Amino acid sequence: MPAQVKTSSTDLEDSRVRVEVEVDPAAVDRALSSAAADLGRDLRIPGFRKGKVPPQVVLQRVGREAVLDEAVRKALPDWYEEAIGEAGITPVGEPSLDLQELPEKGHSLSFTIEVGVRPAAKLGEYKGLEVGRREPEVSSETIDEEVERLRESSAALENVDRPAAKGDFVVLDFVGKVDGEPFEGGEARGYLLELGSGRLVEGFEEQLEGASAGEERQVNVTFPEDYRAENLAGKDATFDVSLKEVKEKKLPDLDDDFAMEAGGFDSLDELRSDIETRLREQQERMIDTEFREAVVDAAVAEASIDVPHDLVHAKAHEMWHQTERRLRAQGLDPARYLELTGKDAHDLIDESEPEAETALKRESVLAAVVEAEGIEVGDEELLDSLRAATQGPGRPPTSEKKLQKSLDRAKKEGRDEPLREDIAMRKAVDLMVDSAKPITVEQAEARGKIWTPEKGPAPELQTP
Repeated sequence: MPAQVKTSSTDLEDSRVRVEVEVDPAAVDRALSSAAADLGRDLRIPGFRKGKVPPQVVLQRVGREAVLDEAVRKALPDWYEEAIGEAGITPVGEPSLDLQELPEKGHSLSFTIEVGVRPAAKLGEYKGLEVGRREPEVSSETIDEEVERLRESSAALENVDRPAAKGDFVVLDFVGKVDGEPFEGGEARGYLLELGSGRLVEGFEEQLEGASAGEERQVNVTFPEDYRAENLAGKDATFDVSLKEVKEKKLPDLDDDFAMEAGGFDSLDELRSDIETRLREQQERMIDTEFREAVVDAAVAEASIDVPHDLVHAKAHEMWHQTERRLRAQGLDPARYLELTGKDAHDLIDESEPEAETALKRESVLAAVVEAEGIEVGDEELLDSLRAATQGPGRPPTSEKKLQKSLDRAKKEGRDEPLREDIAMRKAVDLMVDSAKPITVEQAEARGKIWTPEKGPAPELQTP
């Protein structure tokens, strides 16, 4: 499909750009015909079957201007994306769109975009940088903790003939009542509970300590004011509890038999050695990630970048919107997330401004390195990225024909450029890391070239 838009750009102050957009008359006509066809599927007009009203009849009945208004509303997001790609800019934050009058037949549509853009970085040194890199260290205490975790997962519950104590497991039947009336969700049979786990309402578990199997007890509690079931929040309740069993957790002995059951090892020493190897490999992966971030941050420190506060705030907004989409994709309500944090969206956006500024500076430096080094990304690299994205445990490999079709569709719709930029930035990080000179943590701390806990959390790279 030929280009639908033509653009011209003007740089404004504070890392903002104005883009004048002209949509080709043929693209406007296609959008008009598509909108008329959509409306024709719902219109009832004598002489035509429902869903079969021709677009030209829809235009006559509804009016060209009304149909064009609907057509532009639907097509504008795609025209915006194409205009941004055509202008070669990386927008930051929400754009401001100014749509001019709807065009007459055969004329182009014009609109204007004003939006923040990623600031340009003036590079300093970015190759051969000295950057702190810590060495992996797995202590015997850490190995002991992992062994204990394995013991806990292999523990058995055995019935005991004694009163229940904190840490024991008990099997219960119970019925809860408020004002003498049972309430929904307040009854269970054969319920397994670890005393001291805090799974039930505060005060419930403590009142079962000292009880024996076969004993009946009445437990009195008060539901918290912020209890998830609003009909119970802040109310007093009684539970008639019948304690059926008391169970004690028995941990396996730390011997060679445990090593065999836990991991198929001949001895406990072999199990500990395997744990050490795995923990060391995990640390090395973490250290690699830290080092990549540190190298980019070192290049940022050498560069000159002007990042206006309005742009930082816009980036923080953008990051919150990304978080909202991620939460929804995970089946979580962003409003509920805010409720749990005890903050509103404005609080989180303001708090994330330092992270947003860091992200902008990193992206600006990486974009400048891509340009300085002439880094390019070919179609084969795009296919490799698409191939990796479709692979996973239990997923059949995607055919090369489908991958090529996906790439062709992405290129047609202008979605390949963001992916190319992402890959190019990763290649820029690789180049910088390969040339960097690791120094000890002590040397880096002395020179202020390493992240330390006192400096706050180390933010994540946007493009690892």
